[in-house]
Amino acid sequence: MDKLDVKLWSLAAKGQIVPDRSLLKTPEQIAAIRKSADLNTAVLDHVAAHIHAGMSTAEIDKLVYDFTTEHGGIPAPLNYEGFPKSVCTSINNVICHGIPDENEILEEGDIINVDVSTILDGYFSDASRMFTIGNVSPEAEKIVRVTKECVELGLKEAKPWGHLGDIAFAINRHAQKNGYSVVEEIGGHGIGLEFHEDPFVCYVAPKGSEMVLVPGMMFTIEPMINEGSPDFFVDEDNGWTVFTIDDGLSAQIEYMVLITEDGAEVLTK
Repeated sequence: MDKLDVKLWSLAAKGQIVPDRSLLKTPEQIAAIRKSADLNTAVLDHVAAHIHAGMSTAEIDKLVYDFTTEHGGIPAPLNYEGFPKSVCTSINNVICHGIPDENEILEEGDIINVDVSTILDGYFSDASRMFTIGNVSPEAEKIVRVTKECVELGLKEAKPWGHLGDIAFAINRHAQKNGYSVVEEIGGHGIGLEFHEDPFVCYVAPKGSEMVLVPGMMFTIEPMINEGSPDFFVDEDNGWTVFTIDDGLSAQIEYMVLITEDGAEVLTK
């Protein structure tokens, strides 16, 4: 049993939730995952350079598919548990998992989350950005801005030997301070060797709770911030798209992070 095993065993004996060693990425795995993450960032940059009012979300899907495959990658969402497209495009009152459609046209004033996930040489990466289309309302500008602030505040709490609950507490407190709510049942996840790994990353947990953050852990910080109620419903027709229950705006920004010996490294955002 090495020093890390001893430390994990000691923390578990005190009632702490500790990661299985399989969740701690090796240096070789981290190097390969970084390459996937670099491509994921490049895909999002490509979308950022082309997104505009008047384009369909199907055009965004094509941008993502073409760029990813031309650079040797595979869009992770495509055919994942039946998801039919290469990217999630979630507009205004859509919390997540919006399905690109040629009849869904971006309009001036929209806010949209573009969630890109990439497989490269068998390694997974995942991040999303919010885009504002033209001139948006003050309400739309604020929820996008505050969501970014929430993620950055959560990132500051991503410290080795802290807890996932530290990240959640910082995010939830800032959202509530600004009059918003945080979706409880949908959260972040481990990633790297698979699309979705343990742990589940909740954003409404108390400080000092949830899994201990150990160097080598890799997961997403991706709170979903709602203008009104945190409650939602899922589209019955496609079984994927998640809407706010009260038709309020929702925003989400996703960073993929690696816990290091002295903090957290953002791999893709």
